[in-house]
Amino acid sequence: MKLDQVRKTSLERMFHPRSVAVVGVSTSGDGFGSGIVTALETIGFEGKIYAVNPKGGEFRGSKIYQNPDEIPEPIDFAIIAVPAGHVPAVLEECRLKGAAGVEILSSGFSELGTTQGIRLEREIKEICSRGIRVVGPNCFGIYCPKSGLTLLPGPELSRVSGTVGFLSQSGGMSVDFAHIGKWMGVGFSKVVSFGNGADLRETEMLAYFEEDAETRIIAMYIEGIQDGGAFFSALKQVAREKPVILYKGGLSEAGGRAVETHTASMGGSAAIWESALRQCGVIQVTDLWEMAETCLAFSMLPERAYENITVAGGGGALGVCACDTAAQYGFRIPVLDPGLSEAILEYLPQPGSSAKNPIDAANPFVEPRAYREILLNAAKDDRIDLQILVQLMYHYKSLASGMGGVSLKDIVPYREMAAIASEVASVTGKPLMLVLPNIMQGKESLDIEEILREARKAFLDAGIPVFSDIRSCLRSLAHVSRFHARKKNETKKS
Repeated sequence: MKLDQVRKTSLERMFHPRSVAVVGVSTSGDGFGSGIVTALETIGFEGKIYAVNPKGGEFRGSKIYQNPDEIPEPIDFAIIAVPAGHVPAVLEECRLKGAAGVEILSSGFSELGTTQGIRLEREIKEICSRGIRVVGPNCFGIYCPKSGLTLLPGPELSRVSGTVGFLSQSGGMSVDFAHIGKWMGVGFSKVVSFGNGADLRETEMLAYFEEDAETRIIAMYIEGIQDGGAFFSALKQVAREKPVILYKGGLSEAGGRAVETHTASMGGSAAIWESALRQCGVIQVTDLWEMAETCLAFSMLPERAYENITVAGGGGALGVCACDTAAQYGFRIPVLDPGLSEAILEYLPQPGSSAKNPIDAANPFVEPRAYREILLNAAKDDRIDLQILVQLMYHYKSLASGMGGVSLKDIVPYREMAAIASEVASVTGKPLMLVLPNIMQGKESLDIEEILREARKAFLDAGIPVFSDIRSCLRSLAHVSRFHARKKNETKKS
């Protein structure tokens, strides 16, 4: 489906409003309305914020208007956080004020399954038909780093824009994903929690993300859909050009029951969904973490299919596991040319190392300069498309203890290693992925956790995607590779 200019303009005013009215702000600071005002101020929303409550008064020194019509300038967007019974009247007031759209945080609608809740949601739809767009009800709203709009409990979210657009039927899932993205390295263009989806929901927002220049990757959490034919038609069209990563909730019997009370949706048959998504070229994931890791890989890796890889670092058993896992996901770890193996072996500790591929360092303390030569030489094999580096930095804990308890920050060379990884990827033209496991997660190992977090950030800043284990790394790479292989094949056919 294509969006006309009127719809596009309305959505742009919602994502990038110059002024926002928040209806339901309490003078005491309690409740969702006051909370979202605080969140908007904390994250640094760049427009004007007007608090509204029929009782009037002040909130932290600013006037509370008794209704939207009292606001002294036009508003682009409104956030409604009042009891469900008052929502239709407030929505109509916002429409008459000229707002392009609103988000309704309030619950108490069709998700309850009651006559009153269903009636109230029907009233919302009727008002929408007169010329205003609605996100919700029963949602956490919109997060747009560029403008500073944030989800209901999200004042700590990043203001750095990225290329991932996320559409979620669940508010909790939306804010969790946004928080994960902040430290994992996934940047967002927009996040929309649409809840019950009385107006704006999966199909129309998918069409918007297709045309949105700021969105290169589309992720979705869906519980139920309104028009299956339109949705799958849109999915097929969008997935030809942009990766669509979809997590479908409620595919089990128990999960289906849960989504009925969550957003008044139907879960559906797992077999039917999997078949339909596969036919549409959609990347189906099974949990929030796989979705985040897949978005990370898509956002940081060159757009191409991958076949042959090297795995360097770690230990012998990790190399064996890497080979087995690579085969499961359709990758090959070819034995390197003997001449290259000999050159690499010069930089590996002896005895115990192997340079055939996987490249087993047999020692977690190999210097970054040695890895530079190892990776540069391995990349000379014309068959290799991508390299994976495994770093067991948690072993530095024992090294620090043996050195009289020096700080891990003084001996873990993660900054130098990140710089070298970035250099190797740039010089060779072959991307590099980092696997950074941590098996020491007890209370006594908090210093390891700290150094690993700093290392992750250093590698991400250097343009290297980071994963916690080899399986998630290869699984994400497989999603990227299959998408671009399919896209290339479809281009050839056309």
